[in-house]
Amino acid sequence: MRPSVQEMIAQSKGKKFKKNVEKFVPVILFLIASVSVLTTIGIVLTLIVETITFFTRVPITDFLFGTTWLPFSNKEAMFGIWPLIIGTLKVTLIATIVAVPIGIGAAIYLSEYASETVRRIVKPVLEILAGIPTIVYGFFALTFVTPVLQSFFPEIKIFNAISPGIVVGIMIIPMIASLSEDAMSSVPKQIREGALAMGSTKFEVAMKVTLPAALSGIVASVVLAISRAIGETMIVSLAAGSTPKMDGDFTGSIQTMTSYIVQVSKGDAGYGTTIYYSIYAVGFTLFVFTMVMNILASYVSKRFREEY
Repeated sequence: MRPSVQEMIAQSKGKKFKKNVEKFVPVILFLIASVSVLTTIGIVLTLIVETITFFTRVPITDFLFGTTWLPFSNKEAMFGIWPLIIGTLKVTLIATIVAVPIGIGAAIYLSEYASETVRRIVKPVLEILAGIPTIVYGFFALTFVTPVLQSFFPEIKIFNAISPGIVVGIMIIPMIASLSEDAMSSVPKQIREGALAMGSTKFEVAMKVTLPAALSGIVASVVLAISRAIGETMIVSLAAGSTPKMDGDFTGSIQTMTSYIVQVSKGDAGYGTTIYYSIYAVGFTLFVFTMVMNILASYVSKRFREEY
């Protein structure tokens, strides 16, 4: 039965509408995708412009090579970035020591030992940690972890690097565990079965077969987690203190790059002052740190990937 003229016209209109949709959809999707790119460009340009303004007032050599950070000094303000970098690295080091073995250990258990039922329960519980607001972690570090540490080590001050470092480590465990478990689970079962058939134990399979095969993903997860620890703000602002020091003491008050930005952003400096522009210089330094870590994670993932 041949279609009527009206039906043919309707089909023709439908085809034209579909063609128009096909033309506009890529444009709309491109605009949506461009939002994140343009936002990133805007942030970077803002950081660069304001940082340049800061360096018109403070010599860049003083900023890069100075060892004293005293922006609020009544005599002579000093803007040597290294005390803030050292404070940031102290917290990051402790967080890494806490998070890496626990995160990778959890990933090995979930990938190699846990049953499907246990995996469905444990993995979401681990990932709940990632959804807890960081300000809650900060008060947990200040009101619980620090007093517990002081009961064992009385020399630890109320504000210190150890307590926030431990809590930041707890915070990044889900990132390491989840990404590492995904990397290990992607290793083909035939490789595990072959190793077991050769007489290897489950532990030997995990350590000598699965772990090396998933090394690129595991290392990338660790690097990304460290990058997250470097940029943590609320925990260190609440529990680490605000004393920029360039020494090896972990028991006393310190100040990180992010906590300094928070301090100034609360209104301790007026708009347009040198101290105000210093937060952009510190923020740009932090941006460089995290960008290098992300590039390193990408390089490691590509460099050490094993094809199966």
